[in-house]
Amino acid sequence: MHLPSVVLRKLNFQYGSDLIFEDFDWEVKPEETWSVIGPSGCGKSTLLYLLAGLRLPSAGELLVSGTPVPRPRASTGLILQNHGLLPWATVWENAALGVRMGHFYAHKRPGTDGTRPYPPQLPFSVVEEWLERLGIAYLRDRYPGQISGGQQQRVAIARTLALQPDLLLMDEPFSALDATTREGLQELVVELQSELGVTTIVVTHNIEEASFLGRKILVLDAPPNQVTSVVENRGAGTPDYRSSAQFLHTTQTLRERLRDAARAAEA
Repeated sequence: MHLPSVVLRKLNFQYGSDLIFEDFDWEVKPEETWSVIGPSGCGKSTLLYLLAGLRLPSAGELLVSGTPVPRPRASTGLILQNHGLLPWATVWENAALGVRMGHFYAHKRPGTDGTRPYPPQLPFSVVEEWLERLGIAYLRDRYPGQISGGQQQRVAIARTLALQPDLLLMDEPFSALDATTREGLQELVVELQSELGVTTIVVTHNIEEASFLGRKILVLDAPPNQVTSVVENRGAGTPDYRSSAQFLHTTQTLRERLRDAARAAEA
């Protein structure tokens, strides 16, 4: 699999008259794992939706593998906070949704720009493999309302990874879960990222989560974001990292950056 880079050059984006990003530059190299953190309303989720092709820049460039993203890419996986499961569908049906769409659109032609926004045509066995891999195969005939929040998020992860994405975007994926379940899924994401090598970007409002998941951390300020502020965090995801001095240092650094951003917003 050719893993993508992400490049933002002089990117502008605004909602109405509210400018969220102004001449904003950022680069993500293939296989990197990033966390994105910042105060409420700073544009964290907006940035992810831009990367997913669900929003378009007002000006500037946004390139994935050197190509603009005028619409969602078939190879981009997006996992949301609310899981996005269909309540009337079983665990297996939810996990297989993207694969079923790939079969439905199998004979669709590429767009005029040569890209194919539709999911790939894959065998349904990949769904079985991911349900097994994530330890939820025994839940295949249950409905979302019959399983826990952590199990629902595993279904969402299975649905996404079954499509073999090269870019994985996660928008506060564990914020609604209890601490123990959240940490378990964080460790699962680190394990999967190491196994698959997929380029990964996780948006979160949780300082500890950002520090554990991101080997690089993008810190956003109150809008408009003009300066790229990055915290290097090379030990992220390693065994016992949460109890290390480096983890403590990273979380303290993030707290100070966010405190400064809040003061600047109030000034």
